[in-house]
Amino acid sequence: MLEVKAIHCGYGATPVLRDFSLEVQRGEILCLLGRNGAGKTTAMKAIMGLLRLDQGSVEIDGVDISKLPAEAAPRHGIGYVPQGRRLFAELSVAENLEIGLMAGSGPEEPRRERALSLFPALKERLRQRAGTLSGGEQQMLATARALCLEPKVILLDEPTEGLMPAMIGRIREVVSELRHQGVAVLLVEQRVDAVLEIADRVLFVENGSSLEAMPASRLRDDPDLLKRYVGVGA
Repeated sequence: MLEVKAIHCGYGATPVLRDFSLEVQRGEILCLLGRNGAGKTTAMKAIMGLLRLDQGSVEIDGVDISKLPAEAAPRHGIGYVPQGRRLFAELSVAENLEIGLMAGSGPEEPRRERALSLFPALKERLRQRAGTLSGGEQQMLATARALCLEPKVILLDEPTEGLMPAMIGRIREVVSELRHQGVAVLLVEQRVDAVLEIADRVLFVENGSSLEAMPASRLRDDPDLLKRYVGVGA
């Protein structure tokens, strides 16, 4: 569903990603693991077209979008929940969702209702300003906004960062539900325990390059691999 082929990119004259590749299948959760600064978030931005590629390509469902404007990524079915959520704090919950709806296609109300069905608590706060929500509610809203696209692929960058355990559990449930719906999920997550519970495969990232990809079950069986690539144990 999503294939990134040997991309090179960075910020200005500073290269970050070098020969970076990955693929995520329909109904699969792939997690990027690596030390801080390894290039995981940069990879997300490159996929979304927020960074110009110096080399390589990004394909969604067989269509190369790497030469298209940044708005092509959501138009072709890629949803993005960035680290820090990036909500419009002064706008209401409903208005933030509307932004996601406008980026998609098809009747808006069914898409809105399907997104809200995964986060029923937001239905009671549609008129509330996004900036007044709790951290967990803001994460729900950021995720629901991306789901208003009804994406084929969703990119989640540190979705459980700073959340209480109950909310972390809810986010995991939603990610698992998306997999069951056939959505391809690309996840960046520092909480190794969360990764091993829900990911199908893990791709290690080091110094801007993609290294070994392996089933998450292999990490559960051999925790020393995490120490080798990330410097932590399971």
